[in-house]
Amino acid sequence: MSRPTGRVLKLLELLQSGGTRTVAELADRLGVEGRTVRRYVDQLIDLDVPVESVRGRYGGYRLASGYRLPPLMLSDEEALAVLLGLLAGRRAGLTTTEHTANETASAKIRRVLPQHIARRLDTLLEALAFTDQPGGFEPPDTGVLLTVADAVQHRRPVSIRYTDRSGRRSERTLHAYGIVTHAGRWYVTGKDAGIGEDRTFRLDRIADARTLSGSFEAPTGPGPAQRVLSGFATAEYRHEVSLRIHGTVEQIRAHLPASVAALEEHEPAAGEDRTAERWLRVGLRVERLDWLPPVLASLDRPFVIERPDELRDLVAALADRLASCARRT
Repeated sequence: MSRPTGRVLKLLELLQSGGTRTVAELADRLGVEGRTVRRYVDQLIDLDVPVESVRGRYGGYRLASGYRLPPLMLSDEEALAVLLGLLAGRRAGLTTTEHTANETASAKIRRVLPQHIARRLDTLLEALAFTDQPGGFEPPDTGVLLTVADAVQHRRPVSIRYTDRSGRRSERTLHAYGIVTHAGRWYVTGKDAGIGEDRTFRLDRIADARTLSGSFEAPTGPGPAQRVLSGFATAEYRHEVSLRIHGTVEQIRAHLPASVAALEEHEPAAGEDRTAERWLRVGLRVERLDWLPPVLASLDRPFVIERPDELRDLVAALADRLASCARRT
């Protein structure tokens, strides 16, 4: 492809991104002079691309409203990046469609790849290994995801039909603050208008979403991701654990992240080192306790178990097993 033709296609790509582009901006992005930009625009018009000239101080060029874009064109490197992105998204559970749609999209791109690029891709895939298993979670419905995203963007209430983990169905009105992906799942966090409290919902459990009239103000404070993590740490589970650990916030968070534990920090006194080790209270709500003793041992920091007693017994049992192993010859 000749350089002038490549620049004409680049100009079309810039105009497709929307809005009005000044001649100076286009010239800078294309690396040419202003009169060359005008010549490229004329070439697009000759190809029946409806480029409009906008007069005035902030004038320039734009595509006519309603123009149907031509088929997508990708360079070899862009096509390779898209294929790797589809593969990584499927492995991480971040796709919003069934695997068959993901695979057909990959197949369509692979069919048009030059042989030397396809061979490079196959070589990479053969050499590539993953430490985790492919995401096995149900993807959210694409229509639901887009409706909720629009409600977040425009601060509009949204009605959702939701099924909770016990199978109970309900219809709720949600003031959605944001969409968050975590550990292969998609979540939406916001205020449940019916009860006036913040809630986090799994998007794959939402069967239907409809935007409602009206608007709401977004709250100040933690962002959507932090709200989701905090919700995990304070959710209702079988066991409620309370600990005091002597260490820094960083030392504790390295083993008990915000998605697992709530950390009660104390404001240091005047002149006290904020990074110094001190006793901090850690709270967890968990279904099982058996994984906690090894984590506490790996902390290598002094700790006190406030509750439950069952956790004390498990820690003592682990200590006895370790001591027994250390005495063996």
